[in-house]
Amino acid sequence: MTTQGPADFAGRHLTVAGLGVSGISAARALAGLGAHVTVVDGGDGDKQRAAARELTAEGITVRLGDGDTLPEGTELVVTSPGWKPDSPLFAAAAAAGVDVVGDVEIAWRLRGPGAAAWLGITGTNGKTTTVRMLASILAAEGLRTLAVGNIGTPIIDVVLGQGKDGEPPYDVLAVELSSYQLHWAPSVRAHSAAVLNLAPDHLDWHGSMEAYAADKGRIYEGNTVACVYNAADKATEDLVREADVEEGCRAIGFTLGTPGPSQLGVVDGILVDRAFVENRQKQAQELAEVSDIAPGSGTPAPHNIANALAAAALARAFGVRPAAVRDGLRAFHPDAHRIQIVAERDGVTYIDDSKATNTHAAEASLAAYEHIVWIAGGLAKGATFDELVQKSATRLRGAVLIGADRALIREALARHAPDVPVVDLDRTDTGAMSEAVREAARLAEPGDTVLLAPACASMDMFVNYNKRGEAFAEAVGELTARDH
Repeated sequence: MTTQGPADFAGRHLTVAGLGVSGISAARALAGLGAHVTVVDGGDGDKQRAAARELTAEGITVRLGDGDTLPEGTELVVTSPGWKPDSPLFAAAAAAGVDVVGDVEIAWRLRGPGAAAWLGITGTNGKTTTVRMLASILAAEGLRTLAVGNIGTPIIDVVLGQGKDGEPPYDVLAVELSSYQLHWAPSVRAHSAAVLNLAPDHLDWHGSMEAYAADKGRIYEGNTVACVYNAADKATEDLVREADVEEGCRAIGFTLGTPGPSQLGVVDGILVDRAFVENRQKQAQELAEVSDIAPGSGTPAPHNIANALAAAALARAFGVRPAAVRDGLRAFHPDAHRIQIVAERDGVTYIDDSKATNTHAAEASLAAYEHIVWIAGGLAKGATFDELVQKSATRLRGAVLIGADRALIREALARHAPDVPVVDLDRTDTGAMSEAVREAARLAEPGDTVLLAPACASMDMFVNYNKRGEAFAEAVGELTARDH
């Protein structure tokens, strides 16, 4: 099935894999277009049954407890992002000559005439922050926009809702795309796109770093104006070189240093553009000050300056004025648990970066501060910590380790930072965070930063990274309260 448009789905027999947010959204959207939809899910718990009852009442067939068998007559499988490519369902689809695509691909096919342009963002870390920065900049230009995709509203709902109920259509969408989503979206062709960075992640899903990078690189395919890459991460530039783009599409770099021609960068605390100016060999356009990035949140971390440059590059590729870049960055407020100042006490700053769930994110977080007492640990997901500790050792005042796989970090610290004091908390209950914060406060000196940047997933101790960050903030609050 390669035709596009809502009418092309009417009467088709489609199978949706997964009863998550995107799966439910896709099932409802496709059924609303007149397709015969069957949803399959290997689970059969209370949550799945509740969702199944709702969908069944809407005329959608739901099959629980069997996510491996392809329903008879299926003409297209629409998968939720997390389903692995080697799933038995997809093997059955391949044997039957049935295509497998994701919800992002369906959304792309459903765009109507004059549809909003897509500005795409992917990367191992920083996607959500950057896509929200971009949406803020676009809104400051007066454009009707929304941050969608792997964030917020399912993209199918946005595409189908264009111009309904008297609402004006969107001018442009800021689209966050995960490697999973890109894997299942072969037709997507963005106006412009950025790969922020590349580091090993989700390799159990992709099978190899090469496959992971290739899926990330799909975001550049068919770009018409700009492929934005990280000048400090050669792998992102390599993906641009390999991409098949429209004639005239340019490679645009961003750097924390002085930008060269066709780059955006930083000069004396100013974000400058040497890409979208008349004479990029000799001219540079001031866009904003570094202090304009999320003002009131403290000095922005280097990786958030890089995120702002990437967002600015995509906005400038879309024709946004410099003043709107400045105004949009000033209006942007970061999500909770992302380099968030929790408190300052006795000259020590407490920072919540619970969202740093892998080593790459933790490395960026640790690089932002000079003297750190590091709270780390959780589920390592197969990660190793030697490189992270090597790069960060000179910044560490001390380390407090929690979680199931803390021994891996302790061993890396022993190898590469043997003089750093380490507190190893032999507990994985949620109350461990209070003890961790107390120990970190004991190790910290005035001018230090106590940084929660776990470099690990949270599920050994907490429901998610949000709950972990909330526990940290509560523990810091308890610490402050005891002094008064």
